[in-house]
Amino acid sequence: MLATRHLGNTTKEVPVFGVDRGEGRLAGAFTLAERVFHATVRQARKGHGNALVALGMNVLQTVVFLAAFFLLFMLLGIRGSAIRGDFMLYLMSGIFLFLTHVKASGAVVGSEGPASPMMKHAPMNTAVAILAAALSALYLQFLSLSVVLFAVHVVWHPVEINDPVGAFAMFLLAWFSGVAVGLVLLALKPWFPNFVQIANTVYSRANMVFSGKMFVANTLPSTFLPYFTWNPLFHAIDQARGYTFVNYSPHYTSWSYPLIVSAILLLIGLMGEFYTRRHASMSWSAGR
Repeated sequence: MLATRHLGNTTKEVPVFGVDRGEGRLAGAFTLAERVFHATVRQARKGHGNALVALGMNVLQTVVFLAAFFLLFMLLGIRGSAIRGDFMLYLMSGIFLFLTHVKASGAVVGSEGPASPMMKHAPMNTAVAILAAALSALYLQFLSLSVVLFAVHVVWHPVEINDPVGAFAMFLLAWFSGVAVGLVLLALKPWFPNFVQIANTVYSRANMVFSGKMFVANTLPSTFLPYFTWNPLFHAIDQARGYTFVNYSPHYTSWSYPLIVSAILLLIGLMGEFYTRRHASMSWSAGR
């Protein structure tokens, strides 16, 4: 797939994914992987020049979330309403997936657009920028997950997960659904920047409640279920708890729903981003 770039009075066709047709497929794949890697490192270090500090800040945010919800459950006296088992693992299974989903969506929305100065560099393009934003969010969240789980396992008590592979698959599904939502918003961003900024904020805040990280679907009354089952993240978190705990079996959620919805949103986002890129102009933000 080629995209058109206007350089002075000439028009040049450049590959969307930065791979020239003249290159071999294997060489082109390595070239693309190298560009995505460097862009991912740049994106991960964007918040702070020191990679360890950036990771530490991400871990600290996760710990603050865990502490806040732990105190909330204790003060309200609703700790017993959680799943029978490790209460800290119950909190982590919801908060980790929530943060991963929200951060992936925000990272993709905030990635370099077609009118960004970074796009003036020939090897760089929007596909690489989107992949880098998504992978950097996954990288930071996975490291944070590993550090916090290891700390709880060593310092507090052993962590036992019934099906680690299934639980990790739901973690990836939460990330993938966040990327899909972020890609749709990214395609709309050049056309409606203020709306996208507000929509992304509202979506993140709404998931504080509608993600279901504070409760499980099996305990919800049937009249309340429709308010939550529309959300792919709600399904991912509930399914993750089904894989994490031996004595919990989700009855009202499925892993296929967020996968199908995310695939549809990803397709819509890719089509929207392709259309937006073809109509990109450096003067879009001149009047804003």
